[in-house]
This record gives sequence, C-alpha cells and structure tokens, in this order.
Amino acid sequence: MSGRFVAGLAVSLAVVTGAGFAMSAHDRGATARGLHASSRRHVDELRVPPPAGRRVAVLARRTGIPAPAVRAYARGQRGAPPGCHVGWTTLAGIGWVESRHGTLGGRTLHADGRSSSPILGPALDGHGRFAAIRATPGSAALHGDTVWEHAVGPMQFLPSTWARWASDGDGDGRADVLDLDDAAAGTARYLCASGGDLGTTVGWEKAVLAYNHSDAYVDEVYAAASAYAAAVS
Repeated sequence: MSGRFVAGLAVSLAVVTGAGFAMSAHDRGATARGLHASSRRHVDELRVPPPAGRRVAVLARRTGIPAPAVRAYARGQRGAPPGCHVGWTTLAGIGWVESRHGTLGGRTLHADGRSSSPILGPALDGHGRFAAIRATPGSAALHGDTVWEHAVGPMQFLPSTWARWASDGDGDGRADVLDLDDAAAGTARYLCASGGDLGTTVGWEKAVLAYNHSDAYVDEVYAAASAYAAAVS
C-alpha cells in the first residue's frame, strides 16, 4: 500500500528526484505575490493528532513516510508554540517537497533522523531562479562552499535562517540542521512565527508562503499534506 501511495503522490505533484531544489528551498530571494486564490480552502483536514509509540510505525506504513520522519514531524507538532496549531502533516508536506523526507537522490533516512549523506541545495550564485548570496565562514562549515551559500538539510534551511530558528527536537543537546528531528522542530517554530494560527486557512497559507515565496510551493505542500492526512484518517 505504501508503495502505491508514494508513487501516486509523486505523480500528482510532478516531483522527480532533485526537482525539489528548483523551487523549494525557502528564503532564496523570490518575490512574494500575496496569498493564493486558494485561500477559500479549508485546512481542518490537516489537523491530525500527532502519533506516538507504535502508532508511528503504523502511520509510516500507511503513508510511505520513513518512521524516523513521522516521529520527527510529530515531535515538531508537539513542541510548537501554544496557539499555533501546526500539524505534523503540514511538516510532512514540507519535508516531502523539500527532500522526500531526507531520502532525496536515493538516500536513506537513518533512525537518528540523519540522511545517509547530507542534503545540500544548489549554489545560490545568481544563476537562473536563484539569488546571489555569498557564503560566510560559519555557513561554509555547514555546506563546504566558501564562495556561495546553499540551503542545508532535509528541510532546506539557509544557514542564516537556521541560526535564528535552530532547535533541538530530539533532546540530545544539539541543534543539528542535518537531523530531521531538529530541522522539523525549527520548521514548526518558523511557521508559527510567520503565520500565527495555522489552524486557519489564512494563517496556514501565510506561514507556508513565508517558508517559500511561491504560490506553486503552497499548492504542492497542501497537496502532500492533504494526501497524508487522508491516508491516516
């Protein structure tokens, strides 16, 4: 079942390996066009209780999301600021579009929330759709490029954005952008600060649009999150 679900989701979103980087890493200098006309949509169906214990494995099988990723998104929801109402399915929708839950390019997501090899976005060198952003010594330590900036990790944070929203989602004493537990927790905080109450359609769209200034991105995340919510309902 999970294989068919993943295949159907990939087709419906027209996502292929590597394509997520072309549109998905946030804060890349795109211009916001305002909330999408889909603001009439309801987001109630995205508010699924976060799984715990054995339920994590059950939902992983139903959705095709790796169990460590389901756990990370559930932790992100539970650790979000009060009144935000960000759902784990929303975090999963972003995780799918950004990096296929840390498995982009044939990678494996390990039990500790880290991918088998680091996920790095393309150089933000001013070519094509990307802004020109110079690396700093601190950011170069994360991605290895001393000249140009890159988005980093399974949720594709710019190092400067991660410096503000860095979180320790798994309580191991570290805030590691390459660890999906931590990255999902940081994403939840980022969304909550951007949208306020994600239990409302306007708040949800405002938050996701802030994560990536693209109406198409909002639609992709909504489609993925809705598919996950439907699969576990």
